[in-house]
Amino acid sequence: MDHTSPRRSGRKTRSFPVEHETLLLPFLLTVLTDKSRNNVKSLLTRKLIAVDGRPTSQFDTPLAPGQVVSVLDTPGPRSGALPFPLLYEDEHLIVVNKPAKLLSVANEKEKTRTAYHAVTDYVKSQHVDNRIYVLHRLDRDTSGVLMFARDPETKELFQSRWNDIILRRGYQAVVEGRPPRDADTIRSFLVETKTHLSFSGQPGPGAREAVTHYEVKRSGHGYSLLELSIDTGRKNQIRVHLSELGCPIAGDKQYGAATNPIGRLCLHAGELAFRHPRTGQEVRFTAKMPRDFNRVFR
Repeated sequence: MDHTSPRRSGRKTRSFPVEHETLLLPFLLTVLTDKSRNNVKSLLTRKLIAVDGRPTSQFDTPLAPGQVVSVLDTPGPRSGALPFPLLYEDEHLIVVNKPAKLLSVANEKEKTRTAYHAVTDYVKSQHVDNRIYVLHRLDRDTSGVLMFARDPETKELFQSRWNDIILRRGYQAVVEGRPPRDADTIRSFLVETKTHLSFSGQPGPGAREAVTHYEVKRSGHGYSLLELSIDTGRKNQIRVHLSELGCPIAGDKQYGAATNPIGRLCLHAGELAFRHPRTGQEVRFTAKMPRDFNRVFR
């Protein structure tokens, strides 16, 4: 049974009676179902766990029936510790909702104001040795679901089995004009120029196949709202395909847009579904489409 009592500091202590012989770490993982393994280890490292009133940091402290384990809960470094929403975390993965105008990772000009840097600070607030690993990226002006691995083994699983693990990558985009069909699939081979722009070319060295599916959800005032999914994750894939369709994404001057109705690229990564490489479970994360997208049609 979990007994909770307030502290003068505003934090709370939860107490758990021990009913069977065990060790401290597995006991904590059993009773603290709201925390990941890394969260629990962080509590131990900071001596926020006590056995019969004595703080301890020893993971393998033996427990006997009749003893009481107490946990001092801190205002946990969860979504409030990040400058953007935390969608999910466990001991292997962390998923966030990246805002527009924030780099996923550092580039030559910007080293610290990135999603990677913010999430690194977040996991290190749990334990100084924690790290994260890049699994995929979103363009600077693209908002939405972004995922990192928390250990090199999980990173390797994603890298080696990406097409088997990923079930769906869904996007919303506001484009100029209206596509010729209400729904279609665009296939081409993308080639990257020396100036880092991409375009569709012929199959051959340096060309990589890209597949984008779209469906028109709404049209008006010279714009259309599209629901998209991609079978491949090529650089600027959606932006190139829609531009070459004659419907560049609003705000995408680089790929031919003539308008910028909300002061940003109108592309949002709204859904990521995959089979968790460690548990085998199918999981799905969503980030609501920005309200600004709807304003374009008013």
